Amino acid sequence: MKIVEKMNKRVAEWADRPNSNRILAGLSFAESSFFPIPPDVMLAPMTLAHPNRGWYYATIVTIASVLGGIFGYFIGLYGIEFVEPIFAEWGMVGAYEDAQTLFSQYGIWIVFLAGFSPIPYKLFTITAGALSMSLPLFIVASLIGRGARFYLVVAFVRWGGKHILNMERAWMVRIGWITVLLAAIYYFLG
Repeated sequence: MKIVEKMNKRVAEWADRPNSNRILAGLSFAESSFFPIPPDVMLAPMTLAHPNRGWYYATIVTIASVLGGIFGYFIGLYGIEFVEPIFAEWGMVGAYEDAQTLFSQYGIWIVFLAGFSPIPYKLFTITAGALSMSLPLFIVASLIGRGARFYLVVAFVRWGGKHILNMERAWMVRIGWITVLLAAIYYFLG
């Protein structure tokens, strides 16, 4: 996990670069289909540095993330046979099988939950394509889930300022898991 922490730190440092908007968009795109670091680690410091641009940044992240999700969808649709050996090498076969099970139980709703929560969104973008889920529904669920997550990050940073940066990641994870729990309760009671 030390390597992920180092990558998180490096990505957060990118927020101060002159071309940070493009880096933010690229990071968001990549995270939705193959990269392990979420764009929140860059979105939050950029919003803190320029609070009035926070909503603009959230829009960039949401659009780029959904486009990356569509790329992940097409990876699953046309290249799953190339991705499955990578899943096996990285020990993710169980997670991929779990994602397939969740799709069979919850359908497209799992894309919304994965987009908002700490569940790895990229795994669900690829699985949605591999299962040939409806692309228009996938896009709508991704826009809502990812948008809700990133606009919430901006709202927290604008509301809480600098001290929220230390708490932001932990709170986003908690809020994400609470959302998953509420969705499960709704599913079982409904």
